Amino acid sequence: VQLVESGGGLVQPGGSLRLSCAASGFTFSSYYMSWVRQAPGKGLEWVSDINSGGGTTYYVDSVKGRFTISRDNAKNTLYLQMNSLKPEDTALYYCARVDYNDTYYHGYWGQGTQVTVSS
Repeated sequence: VQLVESGGGLVQPGGSLRLSCAASGFTFSSYYMSWVRQAPGKGLEWVSDINSGGGTTYYVDSVKGRFTISRDNAKNTLYLQMNSLKPEDTALYYCARVDYNDTYYHGYWGQGTQVTVSS
């Protein structure tokens, strides 16, 4: 299993970025996927989930209306469109596969892509 994020960078407040996560080594279309972030000096924060077909999405309250998760199962790729970015969105963003064994957990993670929101 391999998850490779890209698309991070430095952006001004109010700007936009689109993160991508290229998946390989498993049947991507069979799994829920997540975006999780870690701000400097803080713990992991779940950001968003998407179901296997892409029709159902979930967001943490702080990004609702600003971020959009999506996926292209034909391309084995997960996306996170981030608009109206705020300095508090600065973090290392990870994509993760959602696995289940009596409970849901993130079984595989990418290496992360850095998002910095600053003027």
